[in-house]
Formats: sequence, C-alpha cells, structure tokens
Amino acid sequence: MPKYIFVTGGVVSALGKGIASASIGYLLKSRGLSVTLQKCDPYLNVDPGTMSPFQHGEVFVTDDGAETDLDLGHYERFVGKELGRDNNITAGQIYEAVISKERRGDYLGGTVQVIPHVTNEIKERIDKVALSGVDVLITEIGGTVGDIESLPFLEAIRQMRLDKGKENVLFIHLTLVPYIKTAGELKTKPTQHSVRALRDIGIQPDILLCRTERPLTDDLKRKIALFCNVEMSEVIDARDVPSIYEVPLRFHEDGLDEIVLEKLGIDVGPADLGRMESVVEGVTSPSSEVSIAICGKYIDLQDSYKSITEAFAHAGVENDTRVNLVWVDVEDIERAGNAAGALEGCHGVLVPGGFGERGIEGKIASAGFARREGVPYFGICLGLHCAVIEFARNVCGLTAAHSTEFDPDTAYPVIDLLPEQKSVVNMGGTMRLGGYDCHVVEGTTAHDVYGESEVRERHRHRYEYNNEFRSTFESRGLVSSGIHVDADLVEMVELSDHPWFVCCQFHPEFRSRPGVAHPLFREFVRAALTHKTGDDPVSSEHRSSDGSEPLERVAGSNVDGRTRG
Repeated sequence: MPKYIFVTGGVVSALGKGIASASIGYLLKSRGLSVTLQKCDPYLNVDPGTMSPFQHGEVFVTDDGAETDLDLGHYERFVGKELGRDNNITAGQIYEAVISKERRGDYLGGTVQVIPHVTNEIKERIDKVALSGVDVLITEIGGTVGDIESLPFLEAIRQMRLDKGKENVLFIHLTLVPYIKTAGELKTKPTQHSVRALRDIGIQPDILLCRTERPLTDDLKRKIALFCNVEMSEVIDARDVPSIYEVPLRFHEDGLDEIVLEKLGIDVGPADLGRMESVVEGVTSPSSEVSIAICGKYIDLQDSYKSITEAFAHAGVENDTRVNLVWVDVEDIERAGNAAGALEGCHGVLVPGGFGERGIEGKIASAGFARREGVPYFGICLGLHCAVIEFARNVCGLTAAHSTEFDPDTAYPVIDLLPEQKSVVNMGGTMRLGGYDCHVVEGTTAHDVYGESEVRERHRHRYEYNNEFRSTFESRGLVSSGIHVDADLVEMVELSDHPWFVCCQFHPEFRSRPGVAHPLFREFVRAALTHKTGDDPVSSEHRSSDGSEPLERVAGSNVDGRTRG
C-alpha cells in the first residue's frame, strides 16, 4: 500500500504550502522513494484556465493539456516528475462529476449529499494517483483551515486515515508564528487557534511546520508542542530563506524527513542532496550578474510569471550569473511613446505570454527596441506575436499589420485564430493545450540551442503565426526555425542578422528544472551576458536611419557568415 501525506495550512494563505509539499517530496525522492504530488483546490471553477492572473497567478500547463494551479510547477521542478490532470483536483471538478452521476441515475435514487457522495469522489481521485505505482503521495489541500469551501476536502482526508490506517497516513500542518514588532516577540496563539480548528474537524496534525521570519526558541517550540498535542521534535522551524531551493535543505537539517519516515514506518537509505546544494550555491554566490527586462502587464503580481522567474534562476545557475529581473510595465511604455527609456541598460528583453489588448502596443514597442538595438530578445507565446507584428509593420512595410485577437478587421492578419478555434464557444479548456512535437530547423540559432532536431514543448494559446505571410517574412530575414510538422504550424521564429532574437509559440518555462535549466533560457542569459560585455557582432550597416533593416535586404546571411533558413 502506498503512503499518504496530507499538507494543510492555517492562519493565512500564501504561507508556502506548495513549496513545503514540494520540498518534502524532494527529500523523500532523494532517499530513493518514488514520489508524486497532488493539489486539491477548493474553488468552484473546474480549472484556473478562465481565471485572471490577478485572481490566481500563473496557470501551469501539464504535458497532457491540463490547466492547473501554479503549485504543480513547484512539484515538477522539485521532484523532477511530469504530472498530469489527475494531479490537480478542484471543487468544481468534484461537484460537476457528482451532479453528472446523479443525472445518470448512478446513485440509485438516493439523496445526494456532501457525505458520503462528495467526499467519496474526492477520495477516489486521491486514490487514483496514489495507486499509480508510487511509494508516497503528497496531497496539498488548498486554502486555509476554517474556509467553508475547504471542509469537504478536510473531511475526505479525515476519513482516509480511517480507511488506510494510521500507519499509512500522515498529516502535516503549515501555520504562521508571526513576529509582533512593537512587542518584540514571536506569537504562538495563531498557531494554537489554527490547530484547534483542525482538531475540531477531527484531524490531529502529526507535524507542524511553523512559518516564521525569526528562529523559534526551544521555549516557543515546547509551548507550541504542549498546546497543539505534538512532540517538541515535531515542531519544525520553517524560517524565511533567500531562495526557495534552500527550503528542503533547512527541513533536512531539522530532521523533517527522518520524522516523516519514522512515522510512516519506511526504512530507506540516507538523503542525497548534492544537486540541490549545488543549485543553492549557484543562486546565492554567482560570479557575475546580468539585467533582464520582463515586459508585461501583470508585474504587480509576479506570481503570474512564476515559472519564468524560476527558469531564470535555473539559467543563472548554469551561467554562474545572478539574473536581475527588471519588471517593466508595458502600459508605461505606451504612455511614453517608446521603449528606450524603460529598457535602456538592460542586457536582454523578454516579452512573456498573456491575453487581451491592454498594453499590447507597449509589448510590440519592446520587441522593436530589441530588434533595432541588437539587444537579445526572447519572445514567448504572445511575445512571438508581438515580434512578428513589429517586424511586419516596420521591416516589411505592412503598417496596418496586427493580430486578429486585437483587430479582427486588420488588412494584414499576420497572427490569426487557429482554424479549429473558430467554432469554439466555451472558453474553458478549449485552447491548444499541452505538449506538441516541434521540428527544429538545422542551421538556426534554435537548433544550436537545443542541439537536436525534434523536441516537445507545452502550449497554451488560440492564435498562431499566419502562414500566408511566411514567404514575405522569410525573404526579409525572419526565419521560421521551429515547425509543428503535422499541421505545418510555425512554432519558432528568429532574426537572421541579430545576435540573439528567438521567439517561440510554446512555453519553455514549464519544462525548466533546478540543475537542468531549459536550453532556451540558458542560452538567452548567455547571450545577455555577451551583450553586457560588448562582444555582440552587431553591424550598423544592417540598420536604416530609424533602426529598421532596409527593405531590400534579403534573408539568409547571418552576421557570422552562416546561411540560415
């Protein structure tokens, strides 16, 4: 029988249950156990795909095409295991399934209730993942103890301890021990109340992770243990750390993995933490630094770009470089009328994915600045669209070019709705989602980066590069460097006479891992470093008076003499 670990949270949200769960998973995997993770979200949305980033942060996409909570990104990064749609449960999915069964008559005329029908549905979905051949399943319960919408999930996991036996189920509770500055003290009362609320539901936590900005003294640990009915050794100091990759190392120092293994009756070898120790050293002690501008419109909530920021951390480690992210509001660029003021001094420009017209001209201007000035540019999803629009307008003379997402009547729809999307009515779960194969064209920067011709990447979009303009763009130097062959879709483009200007329709950030950075991020950071040192081979003869390439220039010859495309 697999072992079950349930992670709950108390006092306030955003304490870091996802990082805590992922760190426990990493520690158990480092001891040779097969581990997977799962997130239970109590909201009634079927998935976060239709939710605003301001509401939910990033939507993480799995290879099988599920739009999921961003914590699944942490799980994949820490444990190094690809997850799928079964690893994220929402209350919307549960109630949808229960009501569908009721409509079919599956309940034989009985009264459908939260207990047992809703809780049974939850338990079945937890078991589906646990019984997939793993040693340990770690399930995080979203929200905070005391939230009314979380109650069915908490009741379900209470029942699971009875179903599976105490020796197979472990409850870990993450709570807050706040520091009150005016009193000069850490206060344990919120933790006591949080655990009491959990015990009122019928769950006695086995281990407490106490999130705190200052170390817990033995006296405080002893007090928490007494009032929360746990051993003092089971009160773990979950202090703030500079890098999330330090969390499992700190947990290990406090003996968390030993306690977990002992309580679950698992006897395995010692932990091998070498990879994470190397990552932490690379994050905290780099020998150089570089500044990368992220030109977006959700910069006030940086969780909207969580996988991107982590991918830069991974890339920085492999380049022995601290990547300083400069958050640029593209609406400020629009108001200023140009991007130079906002982007001057940055060594690379990234335009990430997104939806909606707000700020789009600022993103287009950012791509134009990087193209004209020879600054390394990386466009992801919408960042590709913006680069193509800018190139069409200012290099090819198609001044009215646009995406039909923003201008349905544009004379030059260089970015257009995918054909299969034109009949879509429901917005949820209907985009081009998940992993698709991409053929990388030899002789391109993209091929140099990947070092192979066939790759698989994850998508989340409705609009695509319009092949009607492909020959025109390629004749001017915009090379199609990645193709989804089955549907002849352009997945990557790059400039033939630019030091590093690469765009992709997919989201490579979802596949980056600590210690194994995604090659596109790794090489983009390397190109930014080269730009910083002034070694870029950018020739002024390739620019017109306004910084654009002359229209008579033909594609094919790169600045170093190689032929591309």
